[in-house]
Amino acid sequence: MLITVRDELYEGSWKELEADLKARLEGRPYIYKLATRIQEDLARIQKLRGYEEKYGINLSTFI
Repeated sequence: MLITVRDELYEGSWKELEADLKARLEGRPYIYKLATRIQEDLARIQKLRGYEEKYGINLSTFI
């Protein structure tokens, strides 16, 4: 789900998705209201981002 959200709402940017989730945690304005647990999503983003960087791929090509 996070890969799809990243690509469709944040133009493929992990950085923008993370910033939006962190803003939500801090009570600041945010773009997208996620129904999942934010801390867990932030951890998943780090794992997915690391995988993409390690292998030089974009995971959305596999969805």
